Amino acid sequence: MTEPLFRDDSYLRSCEARVVEITGDGAIVLDRTVFYATSGGQPGDSGYLERADGSRVAITTALYADGKTGHRHIPAAGEALPEEGEAVSVHVDWTQRYRFMRMHTALHIICAVLKTKITGCQIGAEESRIDLDMPEPPERETIEAAIREAVGRDMAVSMEWITDEELDANPGLIKSMSVSPPRGNGKVRLVRIGEDFDLQPCGGTHVSRTSEIGLVEITKMEKKGKLNRRIRIRLAD
Repeated sequence: MTEPLFRDDSYLRSCEARVVEITGDGAIVLDRTVFYATSGGQPGDSGYLERADGSRVAITTALYADGKTGHRHIPAAGEALPEEGEAVSVHVDWTQRYRFMRMHTALHIICAVLKTKITGCQIGAEESRIDLDMPEPPERETIEAAIREAVGRDMAVSMEWITDEELDANPGLIKSMSVSPPRGNGKVRLVRIGEDFDLQPCGGTHVSRTSEIGLVEITKMEKKGKLNRRIRIRLAD
């Protein structure tokens, strides 16, 4: 089991860890990490591991092991691998991670302002998309204005936990129709925006206040089926 430090603090950029396994295909498993592993439409983080002698092992992404019980840190081709049991410093590519955080929170805002279910999403550093279950969305300008209003309110983004049983008793909390809420150890993490703006299960990384998102632009709106609409966004900076 890898302790996912990012789950309680998305702003952690580094940590100390120990190598618990080098898998047969060369992935590195640590006892703890700040790297988010690919899931829920959010890509795995990249960055590097620093060894005691100062040398670095470049990490291209992180993936979950079977059953999501451990993170597989994928090294770049040709990298010299650390030894099992070795202590390393773990460093995430913060510039990329922070853009993922801003994008992810922006997608939650879009879902909230349009008051509909999510049929899919893909987060990227340059462009992200969200697919929504709706026959016809409002005009682009209307959605952008609603996003700007939410961002400008500088609402707090916080995390809280409920039990699996509490989630089962409140199915309306689940906004995604394509991805099951991240469960584990009998509890589920919720992401809350403001007091009552949005609340839904999510295991991804987010900013702490909506003002951090900045200006969001819709680059394209597409019809992807009778009741499926895709909205593509980018950060204006």
